[in-house]
Amino acid sequence: MSDYQLIVIGAGPGGYTAALQAAKLGLRTAIVERREVGGTCLNRGCIPTKTLLHASQVYRDAVDGAPAGVHAGDITFDLAEMFAYKRGVSEKLRGGIHALLKGARVDLLEGTARIDVPGRVTVTGPAGETAYTADRLLIATGSVPVRPPIPGLDLPGVMTSDQLLEGSDTLYESLVIMGGGVIGVEFATFYANLGCRVTLIEGMDRLLPTMDRELGQNLGQILKKQGVQVCTRSMVDRLEQTPEGIAVHYTAKETPGCAVGEAVLCAIGRRAFRDGLFARGLTPETNGHGLWVDEHYQTSIPGVYAIGDVSSPVQLAHVAAAQGAACVEHMAGLSAGVCMDAVPSCIYCRPEIAAVGLTEAEAKERGIPVKTGKCVMGGNARTVIADPGRCFMKVTAHAETGAILGAQLMCPNASDIIGQLGQAIANGMTPGQLLAAMRPHPTYEEALSEALES
Repeated sequence: MSDYQLIVIGAGPGGYTAALQAAKLGLRTAIVERREVGGTCLNRGCIPTKTLLHASQVYRDAVDGAPAGVHAGDITFDLAEMFAYKRGVSEKLRGGIHALLKGARVDLLEGTARIDVPGRVTVTGPAGETAYTADRLLIATGSVPVRPPIPGLDLPGVMTSDQLLEGSDTLYESLVIMGGGVIGVEFATFYANLGCRVTLIEGMDRLLPTMDRELGQNLGQILKKQGVQVCTRSMVDRLEQTPEGIAVHYTAKETPGCAVGEAVLCAIGRRAFRDGLFARGLTPETNGHGLWVDEHYQTSIPGVYAIGDVSSPVQLAHVAAAQGAACVEHMAGLSAGVCMDAVPSCIYCRPEIAAVGLTEAEAKERGIPVKTGKCVMGGNARTVIADPGRCFMKVTAHAETGAILGAQLMCPNASDIIGQLGQAIANGMTPGQLLAAMRPHPTYEEALSEALES
């Protein structure tokens, strides 16, 4: 008999969710983790970033409180205390995961895993190497930041998001951010909130280039008003150390440009992490973004499964968690699946951005007839009170069936509102059905009713 019925490799959101669900279904389960439980999301990603953004927003609200009659005087902040606050939040949540795993009787194997053959894993930890057997293996090793081969990217002061979040509690007077995706715009928001001079460089024609065009364009305008220098259509050529700081040389529309910062954040993307995971001679099939898997998350190696960033092009914690639960439910003989047509994504800039489903442009590219309703929130009471900048909500539906296909929100609390639209897409609901329920006044959510009506 095997040591375990399932060994999960990686204790991030996908891994620990899968392990807990497997234990709940009666499978003898262990989980391997080489660092802290919670993975990138809890320790070097989502949670630390949002904690720092919250702290910086508290400061920014106090500084900008005069229009509401709040005069804070000589208000200051302590970046070291903000980072300590960030660490405290992560530690508290990590403790919760440890308690859940212990309560579910999931064995936590601390160390680095190597799959020797299907059904056998060697874990290298503080006490050396130990081999374990399992009926099935589930890979949930996540992703790591990409460092492209740009000259000068190895200079001191050039960091990835992981490195910045793990201990950079010094406020830079100036910062250059390479990459205008989710990571780049969230860090731009954090440092701009604290008064740092931020330059944001993006190679595409707008920020957030994988999302609805209007979101990226509107965000670019808002960040400029917040003091961020936004450079789009700008490709980075090289970096060099100068007496003034790190110079980032780029080309914008065939015209050379240069941004200088005390430090540089490389936020160009992330890649699937499987370094050293497979023993020599054990080679799984891959695709353009990571490990290839079938509809049940099984790799090309029988009995070896993969979920989350290591195999999915959609690198989001909630996608990994949903895939992890679905994968082990299938192992237990239950019918399970994940609706990838209704995956919400959220960006915690100011104001927030949230989207789910298809954009109007994506639907048209697929030949789907659509109707789009939009509400620009200049007359929304909560928006007038808070004055967060130009906000809007947009909903796209099938022109013939009426089924909602997608939505894009840019307003405070967008991340808390988007869920109902994901549910609508997953259940084939129409704008009329969503309008059957009242929305309270005064709320940002009221604007959704106007978008649905239009």
